[in-house]
Amino acid sequence: LLRQYRVTPIAARGGNPAQMDAAQQAGLAAAPEAAVATPVPQRHEAAAPAPVEVPAPSALVIDRPLRSGQQVYAKGRDLVLLHMVNPGAEVIADGHIHVYAPLRGKAIAGARGNAEARIFSLCMEPELISIAGIYRTSEVALPPEVWSHPTQARLVGGAGDGKLVLEPLKA
Repeated sequence: LLRQYRVTPIAARGGNPAQMDAAQQAGLAAAPEAAVATPVPQRHEAAAPAPVEVPAPSALVIDRPLRSGQQVYAKGRDLVLLHMVNPGAEVIADGHIHVYAPLRGKAIAGARGNAEARIFSLCMEPELISIAGIYRTSEVALPPEVWSHPTQARLVGGAGDGKLVLEPLKA
């Protein structure tokens, strides 16, 4: 039947012993059962991922004046204000606060306890300033050398028992 369709058999496989003997007598080779090779999974050593340097979050920049009742919080970063912080407005940052205009509202730096945070203003006239929970209100007047002048506020002595120090910024 196969030769009728020009197919030339060359081997036989899978028959019982009598069939395999008949195939050999007809000139066919006995093909052994094919062994299926199972692929051996290759183990690749997973290379440790190269450490990715995570950049510190950039500062939150506010380029509009803050009015009474408005609040801005720079979570996990510094806060930069390009316009006035009016009385009744509140600016909060986990890092430093930079005000390149009059600061007349409340400024809270180091809100999560960062005692290294500082507050900078070109015109320091705050209702309240606080660094890492140590605060000063406007009930105690600021010294004349820092009132309405470029000033920095920093904490000396740490968060628990520190003291706020206000120093004029010198060019």
